[in-house]
Amino acid sequence: MIEQIILTKKRFGKLVEDKVTETKMPYMDAVLKICEERDLDPIDIGNLIGPVLKEKIEAEAIGLNLIENDGGNTLPL
Repeated sequence: MIEQIILTKKRFGKLVEDKVTETKMPYMDAVLKICEERDLDPIDIGNLIGPVLKEKIEAEAIGLNLIENDGGNTLPL
């Protein structure tokens, strides 16, 4: 029961990955949906986003031209 209440980077990342897998929604939307479901303010979850999840969100944002590529090369998919 307590494990469901306390969120760690690992648990939050797992929730996001599960949501993306289940619903085929983008990572950014999955993060916001989890925040909505758990009544969390998206501004307050920065410390729950681990480096792997951050890279996936960043790659998704670059692919959607929401942020600029920092000069790294990417392969076309």
